[in-house]
Amino acid sequence: MIRAIQPSDKAQWARLFVAYGVFYETAFTQEIVDGVFAKLVSDSTEIQGLVALKDERIVGFALYRALYDTFTNATAWHLDDLYVDPAARGTGVATDLIEAVTIVARENGGGTIRWITAADNETAQRVYNKLATRKTWVTYEKES
Repeated sequence: MIRAIQPSDKAQWARLFVAYGVFYETAFTQEIVDGVFAKLVSDSTEIQGLVALKDERIVGFALYRALYDTFTNATAWHLDDLYVDPAARGTGVATDLIEAVTIVARENGGGTIRWITAADNETAQRVYNKLATRKTWVTYEKES
């Protein structure tokens, strides 16, 4: 089952969010975990979240946001974070989460959904290659 994240999900979501950070060699501070979760359960539209449940336990999440797309003069969507508990991988959870984000986008005017992953995350790419078109864009980052 996929549903919107709720305030009562904090402990289970935080466990997965911290594991997601470890996967990408990032140690999230408690301040970051608390801040992201506060945004997710607030009325803010900056970031929204979905969780996947199996047997009433959160086994995955997708964090996404709407943004303005200058190429189309319309709304587009960015899937910021997607993570599935290793014990639930291979069961369709990632696909279900991406499809749920697609439904949200469609119900809110449509538009392109974009996301990135690490070049060496071949497991995720096998799933993504079935669901979307791989592009050739190169990502850069610069701290301000």
